[in-house]
Amino acid sequence: MDKSILTPLLPCNHASGNSPQSDAVNHPAHYNNGKIECIEAICEATEHLTGYEGMLTGNAIKYLWRWKLKSKPVEDLEKAVWYIQRLIGYLKRKQDAAAPATT
Repeated sequence: MDKSILTPLLPCNHASGNSPQSDAVNHPAHYNNGKIECIEAICEATEHLTGYEGMLTGNAIKYLWRWKLKSKPVEDLEKAVWYIQRLIGYLKRKQDAAAPATT
């Protein structure tokens, strides 16, 4: 097993600009189709998020990143929407809980 994956990625482990070789485990082609890998974009986008918010945001990005490269593009877009809807619902509940009670 590659023990480097156990090393925390803080701060984000920026790619050198060279696209790594496709590898079904470490560098799947559907996450590695540009100048950076999907995991790097997720790391940057969620750097200041924690827990549930970070997980939901990261998963939405993942499905938006790869939808065109997979065999079921509509399904991946629906999954992205599912995560975004969960995030919106969570943020609304959090906002409602923080709002002062009116009597």
